[in-house]
Amino acid sequence: MGIEAAKAAFPDLPQVMVFDTSFHQTMPKQAYLYALPYELYKEHGIRRYGFHGTSHRYVSEEAARLLEKPLSETALVTAHLGNGCSAAAILGGKSVDTTMGLTPLEGLVMGTRSGDVDPSVHKYLGSRLHMSPQEISDMLNKQSGLLGLSGQTNDMRELLELEASGDTQAAIAVEVFCYRLAKAIASLVVGLGRLDAVIFTGGIGENSVEVRERTLNLLPFLGLTVDPEINATHGKGLNGRISTSTSPCAMVVKTDEELVIARDTMKVMSEDEIEH
Repeated sequence: MGIEAAKAAFPDLPQVMVFDTSFHQTMPKQAYLYALPYELYKEHGIRRYGFHGTSHRYVSEEAARLLEKPLSETALVTAHLGNGCSAAAILGGKSVDTTMGLTPLEGLVMGTRSGDVDPSVHKYLGSRLHMSPQEISDMLNKQSGLLGLSGQTNDMRELLELEASGDTQAAIAVEVFCYRLAKAIASLVVGLGRLDAVIFTGGIGENSVEVRERTLNLLPFLGLTVDPEINATHGKGLNGRISTSTSPCAMVVKTDEELVIARDTMKVMSEDEIEH
């Protein structure tokens, strides 16, 4: 609808599409294939595609600059945490794994999305609660995640305030969120072989001192140790670093997806001019 409206209003204006999935096209088959009958992939394209690609790409490039390392020599886990959440393993500037899948529903606990659940939950809800496939999809996408666990809000700031006031359900929601994030970070290191840095970005990743600290405290076996004082400043003044000097780097990098889109648009338009 947006494309058609723009064409009608500006018929001579070129349009460029920048896909959130494109950055993850470098994932190897062991990362993007589901263990389903192979024909479903070959004939219907059912596989893991990943999302938030513009954000993961930007913060990985920015992290390499801040670390003063060539991007081609880095092994990073990036965590984009907002209302939608995903993490990615980025080796040498290329995505080798990510948590979202065919749709943005797979992976981490999010604001209103469930993230990973047993696929048989769908059948159970249909047979026991007589929910339609659309009702189940709406529940998993719009009524689950932090909102579903807390029963109150999908806003991490509000949940932390509720937890501080003694709200048990809010505390559970935050705990599940951080635990599942830590599990994902640990698993993504498998695709890297080593770890240079974990990068937090997005509204929660950039601003929640508590979420970052709780998540990193679950990962001591990776050598990660948060510095509480530096973390409280979001790493400002230290190139985003929030971990101790003897720890693998954990850092905060502010994302800029719009800048990536603008740069890609300029690149596409320049190439188009050269071709013509």
